[in-house]
Amino acid sequence: MASGMDPYGAFNFLLLIDGVAEGHFTECTGLGMRIEAIDYREAGNYQAVRRIPGRVEYSDVVLRYGLTDSLDLWNWLRSVAQGVVQRKNVSVVMLASDGATEAIRWNLLNAWPAEWRGAPLRALSQEVAIEQMRLVCDEMNRA
Repeated sequence: MASGMDPYGAFNFLLLIDGVAEGHFTECTGLGMRIEAIDYREAGNYQAVRRIPGRVEYSDVVLRYGLTDSLDLWNWLRSVAQGVVQRKNVSVVMLASDGATEAIRWNLLNAWPAEWRGAPLRALSQEVAIEQMRLVCDEMNRA
């Protein structure tokens, strides 16, 4: 890296969801954006195909979190399943190496849960029970 800065640790992050108490999030994957490329030919130049930007699509974001007795995420999901879509703003915050200073923030605007997966339960396991929720959003920006 030209600037000499160390990259951030993937383990140093927070998730902030409007109206949801702090959760024990263990993983956040899928942050992404895709811009469709549209092919076209200019009039009079039938040999060259040009490309222009088209639709913007934001990737689904998958959250994994430790199962607790909090019903905040479950109630959000249930409201969507019952036809009452509560769109919330979600922030994924990357922390600096001190573990407290905000370094980067991705904002998922008008997000709502589209899928939930319960924690695998195994009688002989000593692992933490981890649930999974997939969010979709209208827009994403980086602050």
